[in-house]
Amino acid sequence: MLRYLYGHQLDAHPRLRDSMFRDRAEQFRHRLGWDVSVDENGEERDEYDALNPLYVIWESAEGLHGGSMRLLPTLGPTIVNDHFAHLLDGVRIESPLIWECTRFCLSFARRDPRASAALVLGAGEVMRHFHLAHFVAVFDARMERIYRRLRVAPEVLGSEGEGAARVSVGLWEMKPEAWQPTLERVGVSAERSRAWLACSLQERTPLPAMG
Repeated sequence: MLRYLYGHQLDAHPRLRDSMFRDRAEQFRHRLGWDVSVDENGEERDEYDALNPLYVIWESAEGLHGGSMRLLPTLGPTIVNDHFAHLLDGVRIESPLIWECTRFCLSFARRDPRASAALVLGAGEVMRHFHLAHFVAVFDARMERIYRRLRVAPEVLGSEGEGAARVSVGLWEMKPEAWQPTLERVGVSAERSRAWLACSLQERTPLPAMG
């Protein structure tokens, strides 16, 4: 199932929380070789995790992390504005209708063929619920294949590098024709997908202002 949890809610789900940050370390540090910080518990976090982001998490039947991504409003600090604005000729992306998506992670230990489609579905539900127009993200050439397969290829705003080393900034929207194929890949109805989001929102506690 999909869970939608703000950062301050993760402590209520310790097994899900810990397995997510450990899977992030496995994917980004050990498999992809990124220069990211991994703590003594084998968990990967950065300064953006301290900003109370919204996490979309595909949870396994055992209550563990199967895949996740992190969402932040672009009116506050974001990776694309703080570190990749040069790909946009210095133009900052700041809008209440655009959120940033980062740390798209799939569990290597608990591989689930539905996980990537489930995260796309979750992004669409967040977009619909919060009346967003787009997500923005930095992505590498490896992710391009995944996006094409899931029928959610972005509008590329800027790139640098060639081949496997290419890094781009992209803009996404959830087009109407993408909903049904995505639901079918996950194996759920539109009603069940909306219920997952509604269920998560019911357990929300009061939030600090975001952005």
